[in-house]
Amino acid sequence: MTKQFEDNLYAAIIGDIKHSRKIANRKEAQEQFRFVLQSINEKYADDIASQFIITLGDSFQGLLKNKQSIMNIIFEIELAMSPIELRFGIGLGDVSTTIQRENSMEMDGTAYHRARQMIETIEDNETKYTKRETNMMIFSGDDYQQTDQLLNTILSLATALKSKWTDRQKEVMYAYFTNGENQYKTAEALGIGQSSVNKALNAAKYYTYKTAFTNVSLFLSKNSQGEE
Repeated sequence: MTKQFEDNLYAAIIGDIKHSRKIANRKEAQEQFRFVLQSINEKYADDIASQFIITLGDSFQGLLKNKQSIMNIIFEIELAMSPIELRFGIGLGDVSTTIQRENSMEMDGTAYHRARQMIETIEDNETKYTKRETNMMIFSGDDYQQTDQLLNTILSLATALKSKWTDRQKEVMYAYFTNGENQYKTAEALGIGQSSVNKALNAAKYYTYKTAFTNVSLFLSKNSQGEE
């Protein structure tokens, strides 16, 4: 028998910038980060319970009520901030305090606890000799350990795939993603030919990566993990 996700679960996303002290112009990077998060808040306004904000300089957090948007939001933030590297902890759970849409600093609940735990796990993995390469992890709760293990394996494989992306491929993917995944609009935005867009996407295995992300999002957005 499989368990079901509760209908009222929120998804907290907590993240930080890797090696932030090594960034040449930290002030400029932080301003860029602030702009990216504001754009996310506007684009995904209907999916967000509490807006994405910068919390402690190089850290940030947001709360979603629509779990299907999790991976798209992470993907967009990553590409927009490239080549700066980020970590993402995703926690599914409840919120035990009043939800404040514009300021989540005083909010708390299992969703936030689990997201923070995933950030700590990622950081801990980075110090191990036989480390698992990943920059994002999901924690849905102790009752869903097998499910989380499967989802985190997918995310780990996705991290290995994107580690081979070039800066140019990331630029093309970001333009493609933000232009409605239309190759001709992307080509026009970048001032290149459509065939160049197609070549870059295929070389980066974009569609394989995006399919994995889409499937994770669809799974998380469903109430059940299968038939009982």
